[in-house]
Amino acid sequence: MDSDGTQDARGTHATPVPRPATPPEAPAVPPRPTRAPGAGPDGSTFLTWLRAPRPEAQPGVWRFGHVPRPDLEPEQIPTRQLLSGALIAFLCGWLLCSLLWNGYLGDFWQWPWYVLAPDSWTHGQSELGGTLSYVYSILFFVATFAIFGKIGRWGEVWRRFGPPAWRRAAPVAERAPAPEQDPASWPALRAAGAADAAERLTSDARSGLMRDVDYARIVRAWQGVRTGRHDLPTFSGAVLKDGAAACLHPSGERDLSARVARHDLVSGQVRLGTTADDPRNPYAYRGTGLGLGPDLLGTSLLAVGPAGSGKTGTVVRPLAESLCLHALAGRASVVVVGAAGTGLGPADAFDVVVRIGNPESVYDLDLYGGTNDPDEAAAVLAEALVGDLADPHPGSDSRRSTTVLAQLLGPFRAVHDRFPSVPELRQLLDGSPGALGALRTGLEGSGQESLLRELDARERQLGHPGDVAAVLADRVALLDRPAFAGFFDTSGQSRPFTLKALDHPVRVRIDLPARGHAEASRMLARLVLAQFTASVAVREDRSLFACLVLDDATGVVTPEAVRGIQRLRSGNAGAVLTLRTLDDVPRPLRGPLLGSTGCRMALAGVTPWDGQDFAEVWGKEWTEARDVTDRQIIAETPAGKALHAVRRVITGKAPTARAVTVRQVERERWSASELAHGVPPGHAVLSLTSVQGEHAPPLLVDLRG
Repeated sequence: MDSDGTQDARGTHATPVPRPATPPEAPAVPPRPTRAPGAGPDGSTFLTWLRAPRPEAQPGVWRFGHVPRPDLEPEQIPTRQLLSGALIAFLCGWLLCSLLWNGYLGDFWQWPWYVLAPDSWTHGQSELGGTLSYVYSILFFVATFAIFGKIGRWGEVWRRFGPPAWRRAAPVAERAPAPEQDPASWPALRAAGAADAAERLTSDARSGLMRDVDYARIVRAWQGVRTGRHDLPTFSGAVLKDGAAACLHPSGERDLSARVARHDLVSGQVRLGTTADDPRNPYAYRGTGLGLGPDLLGTSLLAVGPAGSGKTGTVVRPLAESLCLHALAGRASVVVVGAAGTGLGPADAFDVVVRIGNPESVYDLDLYGGTNDPDEAAAVLAEALVGDLADPHPGSDSRRSTTVLAQLLGPFRAVHDRFPSVPELRQLLDGSPGALGALRTGLEGSGQESLLRELDARERQLGHPGDVAAVLADRVALLDRPAFAGFFDTSGQSRPFTLKALDHPVRVRIDLPARGHAEASRMLARLVLAQFTASVAVREDRSLFACLVLDDATGVVTPEAVRGIQRLRSGNAGAVLTLRTLDDVPRPLRGPLLGSTGCRMALAGVTPWDGQDFAEVWGKEWTEARDVTDRQIIAETPAGKALHAVRRVITGKAPTARAVTVRQVERERWSASELAHGVPPGHAVLSLTSVQGEHAPPLLVDLRG
């Protein structure tokens, strides 16, 4: 039993989840990652991680152990000024009370007592009067100290350095929650009548046999039971049999061999860094961790930064690792695309590794996306071949290219029951008489008159002005090279991977031959993106989050790609794209690209021109501009001068009269100059949008934290 097909036997589906690219040599249970929420011998560490608070927070806040902060920043007085002012106020109060008590300043402070008390009390003729006189003196001195305490901010000293601060800093002994509130006790299973399964899972958690991926995977399987995709007896039987190892991923893996980032599979987040304690960030975000999950990646992410700014190491790699963990938990499917050797993760972290151009690659890439429809295959292939050459305005060559390819793919499939290989497609596009003649011979007498008309139309258009077949043939020639001789096979002799497998929690890495074949790599990246957007739109199970991680999207952004990215959100899918500069995107497409991605990141070192595009998409905000004018007050009397001197000693400032003018002005959230010159190395400015529509303003984030 499993969630969303993660336990089905191999070969029972039309597109089963592929096994790992290389046979695993590790034992059945992989070694525990060093940075995972490990389970000690008694499971105490795992239980502490599971029971940690994860309060609801603003988008992008790392929820694990988060302590919410107020939305408005409180006024913070410097410690030195606060303590010195409090001490001086105490000394002044003590001096004044001493002078009054010893009579050096007269007895004027006792006149309320003389007015209100009877004469017998004030002349010492009554013992009660003497006691009440002493009480009055104490109350007067307490009130005097209260006034000086208000001036010296003793209350703030108490809150910052007294017992309230000690209680906040002292570790609080954790108490085991009640069984109905303890996630380690699986109260939902007990309430549904699966008490035996809940008891088995609780025992495994306490004995150290359960990990974070196990917990997330079983929760996902339980969601399948609640939605009716699976039945309760089968789920309970699997849990009673295997315990924490129930409902395994088809690869048999329960974790990754190593992790480079912090993950929280309860909230689904991966921590990318820390929001800087900067005045430009909202106070509620300052100093909090930055966590991203499917709720944010579902609106897609675009990261722009020069080479060496940390796009791959601090953004792409942690996100890819997080999505692989989600796939092991049966929550997601991920396709990671990048140049070979760029450090996108070890091979054993993926089920399928396609090394295009490498003879040792176990898997091949299906050039036609696994479809049997010639028109669909033609549309996807045309986007890959000439999508970057198309005019981003209406009337581009994409439609004509799709028509030309459909005129050839349909007849060829009708004759050979397969699509043409790369050399065969190149011959057809070149208009080779032998190839077209053989195709015509195969169609004649088969009752395929409509396909014969398609072939006749293709032959009439050969060599005419405006025919794009020559351009398509030149692009196909980039793949008809000796390095790719064993790839894109359509005869059934290889193991092609198709993105139709995204219906399952599969982990895929595609290595592009960027060295020596840069143009072919960009074309293949466009092909994968086009196939991804087409496949997720027709998935049967959209509860599984699908994500494409494309490291270096140079030459990939086309008009059709932008439209496809806009449609991903409705299909519970997203894309992560990185660029060295927005100049790699045609000028008419930069605005639509930034508008179609809900999460936008500008890393340190972007150019002012890139900064201008980000500044425009982030827009402006109304802020209060405060013009403050301080005018020093000059005392004219000796008493006034003495009072001003005491005030200057206590507050550290000369007495002034302040005039404040407040104006509402509209300013850019981040200007192009600030983005180009004000972002420190290792930092980035990131804005976020969740699939529910919640927004986070541009935040300055330390990706090294």
